[in-house]
Amino acid sequence: MFSALLAALLLAGCSSTPDEDKTAGWSPNKLYAEARDELNAGAYDKAVPLLEKLEGRAAGTPLAQQAQLERAYAHYKAGEQAQAHATLDRFIKLHPASPALDYALYLKGITNFNDNLGLLSFISRQDLSERDQKAAKESFESFRDLVARFPDSRYTPDARLRMTYIVNSLAQYEVHVARYYYSRGAYVAAINRAQAALADYRDVPALEEALFILVRAYDALGMTQLRDDTRRVMEKNYPGSEYLTRGGKGSSDPWWKLW
Repeated sequence: MFSALLAALLLAGCSSTPDEDKTAGWSPNKLYAEARDELNAGAYDKAVPLLEKLEGRAAGTPLAQQAQLERAYAHYKAGEQAQAHATLDRFIKLHPASPALDYALYLKGITNFNDNLGLLSFISRQDLSERDQKAAKESFESFRDLVARFPDSRYTPDARLRMTYIVNSLAQYEVHVARYYYSRGAYVAAINRAQAALADYRDVPALEEALFILVRAYDALGMTQLRDDTRRVMEKNYPGSEYLTRGGKGSSDPWWKLW
């Protein structure tokens, strides 16, 4: 008898209805208001499902597009870059004429940009040039697309500044590698990377050190003519350079650090 009663209770427990969706009777506007409250409170994990429901219930309306963008932002703020990228790529594909397309491109660039500029980079004093460049290049492409397609967008001035920073960092990456090779005595490899920076970039701070690495690498290989020619180029373009006057022993801060 007890066994039968226990079995009945277990069956009753298994057949109980799941928690009801408290949002079932909510209007799209109420869903959006609640999602915004969660976003403002930093509760991104709670905002995402609300925005997903809003996308479905308001399908085909501007509010659904807004929900999609808000969801991408929530993923980004939660550190979920892959989900943010996928959401933004879907938005850009489905809504090529959306008035918010410029923001979508900007947010996509920001997501990749900040992926490279995390808190740990400041703690370790490791700059963007010393880490994987894939995200930086993807960020640049998003910003470039924004600038080309929406030159008058409110987001374009900031995108231009970030593009400049990324280009500077990509050039510095080449110099970082050249410096590494030089420190290991791989002078030919150092020369190749320094020359790549000089060939691919213009008017960026890293080129001063690229020339200095060339001077030192040529000197180490006994290539005096190339050393002297490169030194003259450096003296002309960077008169009074600390790399030449102090042998490169300047501040330990990254070149981009302003404080």
